Amino acid sequence: MNKKTVIVSVINDLVTDQRVARSCSVLFDLNFKVILVGREQKKSKPLEKRDYDCVRMKLLFEQGPQFYLFFNLRLFFLLLFSKADILFANDLDTLLPNYLIAKLKRIPLIYDSHEIFCEVPELQTNPLKKKIWEKLESWIVPKLKHCITVNQSISDYYHRKYQIPFIFVRNIPDYKKVIPLKSRTDLGLPVGKKLIILQGAGINVQRGAEELVEAFQHLDETYILLIVGDGDVIPQLKEMVVKLQLKDKVKFIGKIPARELQHYTANSHLGITIDKDTNLNYHFSLPNKIFDYMHAGIPVLASRLPEIENLVKRYHIGTFIENHDPAHIALQIGTFLNSKEYLNVKSNTVIAAIENNWQSEKQKLIKLIHDTIHK
Repeated sequence: MNKKTVIVSVINDLVTDQRVARSCSVLFDLNFKVILVGREQKKSKPLEKRDYDCVRMKLLFEQGPQFYLFFNLRLFFLLLFSKADILFANDLDTLLPNYLIAKLKRIPLIYDSHEIFCEVPELQTNPLKKKIWEKLESWIVPKLKHCITVNQSISDYYHRKYQIPFIFVRNIPDYKKVIPLKSRTDLGLPVGKKLIILQGAGINVQRGAEELVEAFQHLDETYILLIVGDGDVIPQLKEMVVKLQLKDKVKFIGKIPARELQHYTANSHLGITIDKDTNLNYHFSLPNKIFDYMHAGIPVLASRLPEIENLVKRYHIGTFIENHDPAHIALQIGTFLNSKEYLNVKSNTVIAAIENNWQSEKQKLIKLIHDTIHK
């Protein structure tokens, strides 16, 4: 019996997107032939071997309107001339070609919205771009039958807006009792220091990273900040580190695969997620890094956004900042890491990781895929 083929589309370079990788693995385990399509950038790292096929398109442009135009054209023709039984579009910036081909070929389409796309900060300062994306979303999304998003709040938002169901599937790691770890020496990290980690693929402007770096002016040399990942604010952060003479306190690791990232996370004392409440997308966010911190056994320092606060309070796995003043952030880091409460909070991450794991969470995605096939 021939396997059904699913083409999964995403606009990134496939290296660090754990959510998309998990979706592809679920499809593969359900005996689909999976083809994951993304793009290749000049700075893209080689892909690790996976169970499914990966295609990375090289484009003339890497940003701006030309990039989106050429990416969507290339994706349209790739989908047009490829055999597929199901299409799986990740985020609004891959939805148009997937929707058109799904209609043309009369095949099912699954849409996974990783965020409230039209409310991202990059669009708030460009009304024309925002209007274009809003028009596209409002034209296509109400016609869709199989939609996913990342948490309850965003699911409720889309349901209210378009009167169609969005199931939510959180991006959670598998629970592993024992993870073979590299030591700090193996990783070139200082021994005997308190390591604080900020990780993610979207370390962007207005997500608290600027104030976090400034906070290290108020902490002594026993505290080291690891910034692991990428984002549009990284160049600015590097300039700040030089200007504020923090080169011994702030280390930039760069973008690395999830398999490598877990070693840095588990060697840290505290994970940071301090997005600002400046837009709806951040307000309702539940960053993947919180679950990575939880499963690595480290507490979290967080801002009081609804989804984050509910999770942290429910399992008592961290503490909060009340504002983004650098001195206050520094005080919260120092006070918490030196408190009697710290070890109790750290032990709570084990319970939280057991109860929040991909084996349980992916059942909702599996049900949606079965519903897609049989409707």
